[in-house]
Amino acid sequence: MGNTGSALAQMFPPKPKWGVENMPDLSGKVMIVTGGNTGVGKETVKALLSHGAKVYIAARTAEKTKAAIDNLKTETGREAIFLQLDLSDLVSVKRAAQEFLNKESVLHALFNNAGVMTPPITQLTRQGYDMQNGTNVLGHFYFTRLLLPALQAVHAYNPSEKARIVITSSSVMYLTTLNMASFEDGPTRRKMGTTGLYHHSKHANVVLACELARRYGDSIVTTSVNPGNLRTELQRYMTPVQKFFIDLVLYPAPMGALTQLYAGTAPEAAGMNGEFFKPWARVAIARKEAVDPEAGAKLWSWMEIHTKNI
Repeated sequence: MGNTGSALAQMFPPKPKWGVENMPDLSGKVMIVTGGNTGVGKETVKALLSHGAKVYIAARTAEKTKAAIDNLKTETGREAIFLQLDLSDLVSVKRAAQEFLNKESVLHALFNNAGVMTPPITQLTRQGYDMQNGTNVLGHFYFTRLLLPALQAVHAYNPSEKARIVITSSSVMYLTTLNMASFEDGPTRRKMGTTGLYHHSKHANVVLACELARRYGDSIVTTSVNPGNLRTELQRYMTPVQKFFIDLVLYPAPMGALTQLYAGTAPEAAGMNGEFFKPWARVAIARKEAVDPEAGAKLWSWMEIHTKNI
């Protein structure tokens, strides 16, 4: 099956064999979900809270997040914690990581779930990078790098346990390959267009996950996931016609939480460092270019350079 075939096949997954009810007790575990105030992220937080975890919702908007926290408390009886984070502003990313590290010494799971999809081509991040690559990839890279001490502390305190990083990608990761010129505004980025840039960011998510797995697999389990085609706020920039057609193949947001919850909490997933998961909670084969160590090293080096002076 080719790359396009792999992407299309994942749009129509079989019924799940694993569910939220199969999650272990998470009492005493500290977790962060970026973008946990809406959609798949909120469903992920709900399941984590319901199983006893202490959960930080890292999101941009205080008012919207506090409303989500109140709603989740009503549903679960447990209260998540707001961590202000704007992934499109690296200064905000640094501030959020420092705030967390001032409060917690360990981080058992980091769900890099937040993302933006097909905003206007004119939108750039605070530091001038492409909005989708800058938010979905660079912002998450920097946040993860800064949180490594807390993630590595899990294994240091308990050698039988490893922290987990789960990076949310998409089936569209099969549709392109790494192109570093897409991160900065210019002819290459403009020619790719908003849809192509979204595809690229989701491919780069898997490249980043594989590189994290290679570099920190001795103490952290890193995976990437295609959560499925889901009905969430990600579609807010689409035209009415686009929304009509895509709605025909979309699943409810709670279904999308299954795969990343499996990767982040299931005992059997503790031995799956570097894997890519497809709906619903099944191991898949990622596009070969995404798992290429040379691509991982190239992406990592570029992002290190572009975050070192923040």
